[in-house]
Amino acid sequence: MTQLTLTPGKLSLTDLRAVWTAHTPIALAKEAYSAIEASCKAVQDIVAKGDAAYGINTGFGLLAKTRIPDDKLEQLQRNLILSHSVGTGELMSDEVVRLLMLTKISSLSRGFSGIRPIVIDTLIALYNKGIMPAIPAKGSVGASGDLAPLSHMTLAILGVGEVRVKGELVQAADALKAAGIAPVVLAAKEGLALINGTQASTALCLHGLFMAERLLEAGMVTGSMSLDAAKGSDSPFDARIHEVRGQPGQIAAAGIYRELVTGSAIRASHLVGDERVQDPYCLRCQPQVMGACWDLIANAGRTLLIEANAVTDNPLIFQNDDGPVVVSGGNFHAEPVAFAADTLALAIAEIGSISERRVSLLIDATLSGLPPFLVRDPGVNSGFMIAHVTAAALASENKSIAHPASVDTIPTSANQEDHVSMATYGARRLHDMAHNTATILGIELLAAAQGIDFHRPLKTSAQLEHVHAQLRSKVAFFDTDRFFAPDIEAAKQMVVNGDLSATCKSLFSALHP
Repeated sequence: MTQLTLTPGKLSLTDLRAVWTAHTPIALAKEAYSAIEASCKAVQDIVAKGDAAYGINTGFGLLAKTRIPDDKLEQLQRNLILSHSVGTGELMSDEVVRLLMLTKISSLSRGFSGIRPIVIDTLIALYNKGIMPAIPAKGSVGASGDLAPLSHMTLAILGVGEVRVKGELVQAADALKAAGIAPVVLAAKEGLALINGTQASTALCLHGLFMAERLLEAGMVTGSMSLDAAKGSDSPFDARIHEVRGQPGQIAAAGIYRELVTGSAIRASHLVGDERVQDPYCLRCQPQVMGACWDLIANAGRTLLIEANAVTDNPLIFQNDDGPVVVSGGNFHAEPVAFAADTLALAIAEIGSISERRVSLLIDATLSGLPPFLVRDPGVNSGFMIAHVTAAALASENKSIAHPASVDTIPTSANQEDHVSMATYGARRLHDMAHNTATILGIELLAAAQGIDFHRPLKTSAQLEHVHAQLRSKVAFFDTDRFFAPDIEAAKQMVVNGDLSATCKSLFSALHP
């Protein structure tokens, strides 16, 4: 994609994935400007008439009854941004900031926020020049909007604070000057429109969603390899089993497992004479577990797509027959995002949990039939013994982190904002959880490939042989004990980068609507 032309309210998950994956230039559809200008004029008319309207010529939060003189409205908006820029912690990554800016631009451009075109155009200019606002990830409770993170975004168009350009932190004023972009002076309501909304939590959650999709794909690939390494049965993937249950994710997952193991000579070698009746659940119940994760991920994707296209600031400007009306509400409350984040956390934790169980199976000679700890001369060599401990540690950590964030709330703003979503934390933790699970899957990839090597000269399926070859181009067979951490990191990066499903992407197309 050379350029994304943004029609406000019409973003697709494909668009959002493209922006997450790479810095794709954006342009606003020309037809969007008429609605933006009409909404902007409505605010200007309210100021000219002298009517009191929240966020336009009043204070904020508990100070909503405080009327602000017209000659202080620009100062009011600037002060709002400066006072609300109180974020802390690590900076959001560029891919998250791109999603944040894109969704904020889309929301403002729908014409309900009363913001001038120049403000939106300046955001687009920053985005296209690769000037990424430096946004600390901590400091939002997910209502009244993601105030602190979005204030740090807004600082950049004011020429205040720091931005990141090509990975380097520079002063915003210097970056804007070098790019030929004039800083913005905010007019009535504009500061509030920019910082009121769910775009920070939504961007963080979209990042978690796209990572979860890659983990699901990788988990089905590594799980199929483990099945062959342990000489497991593909009978539990029989379509009839899953059709009579009717769960859509399970049906789809079972079909993928059938495709991934089709043609395996390892499977063919033990079709006759194998006395085992049933495999352990971590092999046999993969479609049920991963299919349920698929359904959670898909549902979260539907929620987040709606939110990415939503108008979530407050108040909003609507056009009636007798003129514009300002309506105050609570679209900034990020409960839908919080619930989506919590369900993604469950899926990410479960993908790692069942993977850890397969690693445990593979290193146990009594269950797998493979050499103890997947290494020749065990005793002298420890093999995969402690790699499994790492997988177990990360799976356990994810169980704790996965506790739902949405069940928590804490009152703020002198009890005016007395129930919050905690969506921003719920979404932010998905990054760490995803990397934990990617590491577990990387360890399984190494273990399963090791097991397949012990079955040579027999081969697994053509698709899994390709994955095996990809891994072996980076990591050699584990012949004797060696410094193992670099091998795990290399395998993890294959998971994070989506390399495991690259040659069979069509199998997973249903996961990417």
